[in-house]
Amino acid sequence: MLPHFDIRQIRIGTCVPGFIAEAWVPHMVEAGFETVSINFHMELGGVEIERQGPALRAMLDGTGCEVTTLGYYCNPIQYEDHQKNLERVIDAAALYGAGIVSTFAGGYEGQSVDGSIAKFGKVYGELARRCEDRGVKLAIENCPMGGTWDRLTCNLGFNPRAWEMMFNEVQSPALGLEWEPAHQMIQLIDPIAQLRKWAKKVYHVHGKDATVDLAYVHENGVLCNTDWYAPERTPGFGDCNWRDIIYILHVNGYEDDICVEGYHDPIYKNSWEMTAQIHALKYLKWCRGGEFTPNPWEDKKLFYEETKQED
Repeated sequence: MLPHFDIRQIRIGTCVPGFIAEAWVPHMVEAGFETVSINFHMELGGVEIERQGPALRAMLDGTGCEVTTLGYYCNPIQYEDHQKNLERVIDAAALYGAGIVSTFAGGYEGQSVDGSIAKFGKVYGELARRCEDRGVKLAIENCPMGGTWDRLTCNLGFNPRAWEMMFNEVQSPALGLEWEPAHQMIQLIDPIAQLRKWAKKVYHVHGKDATVDLAYVHENGVLCNTDWYAPERTPGFGDCNWRDIIYILHVNGYEDDICVEGYHDPIYKNSWEMTAQIHALKYLKWCRGGEFTPNPWEDKKLFYEETKQED
């Protein structure tokens, strides 16, 4: 028998590119998103994050929406300037009100996971200590970025074998995963089984799905065209059971958000982007059970004690 859980409802947010965050965030709040993740890719693009953070907090004040995650996806193993920028992002997270910084693990481009893991330990040992000092969690996204085990691009943290090596190198409570099922489905990994095993190390969740064409895989394999056999989809259009995902997160104590990562769906894109994102928002809210409704009875403590006895 499962214990009774005093859960906090998982909020549904969206990912917003950092260089247009101040223009887009008000529209996302108006659309009904409960959180936002502000994301930068490889560079900060001239954005003064020390100014933008307080500006966004002021913009969101009183809306019920907040920035939960500040993302800077880079390669701090290969490039020293990426590491310096990531340190700056960690320092600036509190200015946004964000408790999580998300990033790539990095890697020596064109080399193997095994050849990069020692440098990962050195770089991320330092970054994790910085996060501990500032009360921030550091979450590695699980995206292969077109790389493989033997020939990386910019992120060795795409696979559970690599996660075992990462967390053995850096044994810090500050270091965890930014997990999304699509990146695992493309590797033909069962995301539900994986989440059951790894949920305690999941610090942030991206809302992105995939549709896996197994008939195509059985006929052609997976090396001819990855976009064809497993296109990434907006939640509500893919193969994942998000009710199961939310259930697993709940029973493992996850109390943060799921941020829809749009801009990837091959069908609902461009002028249909916000249509897809609003669909994902409504769908994920439905999967979590809708909006929270308080119990009508007055003596809640007595009710819970009675139901425990009945169980």
